[in-house]
Amino acid sequence: MKKRKRISLLLAVALLFLSVMVPQNALAARQRPIIVGSKNFTESKVVSEIYALALIDAGYSVIRKPNIANSFVYQAVKTGQIDVYPEYTGTIVETYLKKNGSGKTAAQMARIAQRGVAKDKLVTFEYAPGDNRQGIAVSEKVAKKYHLKNLSDLQKNANKIRFVSQGEFDKRADALPGMEKKYGKFAFKTHRDYDASLKYKIISQGKGDAAPVSTTDGQLATGKFRLLDDNQHLWPPYNLVPLVNRQAAKNYPKMEKTLNRVDAKLTTTELTSLNKKVDVDGQNYKQVAKNWYNRNFK
Repeated sequence: MKKRKRISLLLAVALLFLSVMVPQNALAARQRPIIVGSKNFTESKVVSEIYALALIDAGYSVIRKPNIANSFVYQAVKTGQIDVYPEYTGTIVETYLKKNGSGKTAAQMARIAQRGVAKDKLVTFEYAPGDNRQGIAVSEKVAKKYHLKNLSDLQKNANKIRFVSQGEFDKRADALPGMEKKYGKFAFKTHRDYDASLKYKIISQGKGDAAPVSTTDGQLATGKFRLLDDNQHLWPPYNLVPLVNRQAAKNYPKMEKTLNRVDAKLTTTELTSLNKKVDVDGQNYKQVAKNWYNRNFK
């Protein structure tokens, strides 16, 4: 009888121990700082900082890990080295999942991305209206001179246009070859390759007229350049979206609502303006992020 009582007592103690330890372990996971990462370009760093500020406001502590290489960042969130970072639906679909997004809507791209990352125990939250896809821009002066509004107009007037390219753009299936397959041959007046970082400078100096760009480049908010409409819908949407480690999403239950609230306000115009403040006006990206967050949420 005494032996049976002793066993019962030991079992009761063990159950009590487990009932205390399991919640404590879960609590410890929730109390660990959220690790917010970014890629190594302006927009990613600014948005990542906005995410960090919003999560701190929601009551979480945060560790920032900016400037992660593009080739490593997906693996970093997959393995839990970071918990969340700003990604793009198009990058997930076309780069990580190796699928063709041409002709897809923003909602379709988001669904493909969401389902595709599940196999890696990742989740996406709601995508932002901000869309940083491939585009072509021309100087405003040239756009007015030749009445250029879209890529069809550019194709018809290509023999008057000096194209400022980069070697990679000339070869990628979704770049110039894709443009020519969709719109016809672009017989540019001149076609020269430059470092990608110089494209706006070359056009501003009058040494070129058109270049491949990203549709949220800060320079597009200066009034000196015109983004041409992709009227044949060659390039798919690249909407901003938080990419999150699934376990982190469970550990921090307020994260999804917090970041969805932020992303809802990050339109293409807003992203372009934020990029301009850093890349054109020379402001610090952390201060730009803080000013935007305070203006929108304080």
